[in-house]
Amino acid sequence: MRKIALLFIAFMVLAVAAGAASNSQLRLVLPPAVYAVPGQEINIYFDNIILSPNYNNYAFDVDCAKGRQDKARWRFTPKTEETGRYPWKIKIYNGANELIAEGHTELIVSSLDAGSAKAVSLLIVGDSLTDASIYPRELYNLCRQNGPKVTFNGSHSGAGKEPGNFAHEGYGGWSWNTFLTQYNPTQNDYRGKSKFLTDKDGTPELDFKAYCNQYACGKAPDFITVMLGTNDVFSLKEDNLDSAIDQILKNADKLIAEFQKVGPDTQIGLALTVPPAATQDAFGSNYQCGQTRWQYRRNQHRLVELMIERYGSGKYRNVSLIPVYVNLDCENNFPTVSEPLNSRNSAKTVRQSNGVHPAQEGYLQIADSFYAWLKFKLSDKQ
Repeated sequence: MRKIALLFIAFMVLAVAAGAASNSQLRLVLPPAVYAVPGQEINIYFDNIILSPNYNNYAFDVDCAKGRQDKARWRFTPKTEETGRYPWKIKIYNGANELIAEGHTELIVSSLDAGSAKAVSLLIVGDSLTDASIYPRELYNLCRQNGPKVTFNGSHSGAGKEPGNFAHEGYGGWSWNTFLTQYNPTQNDYRGKSKFLTDKDGTPELDFKAYCNQYACGKAPDFITVMLGTNDVFSLKEDNLDSAIDQILKNADKLIAEFQKVGPDTQIGLALTVPPAATQDAFGSNYQCGQTRWQYRRNQHRLVELMIERYGSGKYRNVSLIPVYVNLDCENNFPTVSEPLNSRNSAKTVRQSNGVHPAQEGYLQIADSFYAWLKFKLSDKQ
């Protein structure tokens, strides 16, 4: 009995030590600022800001004068009189009530009237999340309700359709590199070639000036937003993660530099890549055994970390971060299907069915993040 007891004690010591080591690796990532406007809910979902297979293993303690803390998130719908800046802090504890991570950001609530009468132009760049055209359309609707008066620059309004009120440059499957290199004029498809490239003596070269001449009335947009990264990091593995992301950010630098060469005063907002659906069911539905939710989540989280490190310091003039990733409900705002539990049990269960593309409700949350950032940029209190 004494030997069994000693073995049990040894096992528990090892288990506690392993747990402590695991907790020390909990990576909390917060953006430099989170933006909000009166009447529009803003969230920080706890699962989206830490790297863990199960955020329910931790206790969260938010310190902020505004909003309320729920089980899975902090949320706040500002009132008109609550414009201003507020410190936002969080502490995270394990099951033994040991502090294992803490961090802070700034909550910035801009007036709904900011830039309401101003006429500005906007170019939205992205992948399939943009090509779906739900968040560009909602952003257009929000601007119509409370300003500014926005002209959306772009060659199409989704799936190659004629540019309309919420035109953009969104292309399913594209990455930062695709916008720099995709050039196949013989491909009879709107994705055949990047609109930012021009043939010069048989060689495609970046030419954002030519793009502006064709799609932006000959001048650089006042604002450019870019939401890329999903396709860049989707298939990465641990052994090449940091080196691959370094190349991704070099590609981002190249496109940003081209934008700034033509529009030195253009405000560029880089959306921090959103997390995937909350369950492996969604990945099984789309990718069978081709990729796991956890590996992609690790890839996305690392990209966000390095984007904040690179672009969050203010070193890049007129470049700022749009913290889209904190405001997306990955548990409830992704597509689902109702299906039998298994072939021998016809009772139905609801499972997530799309790994990286939100449901409409999720896209609307993305639009909220873009709109709050735009209002901040139009305010006189930057």
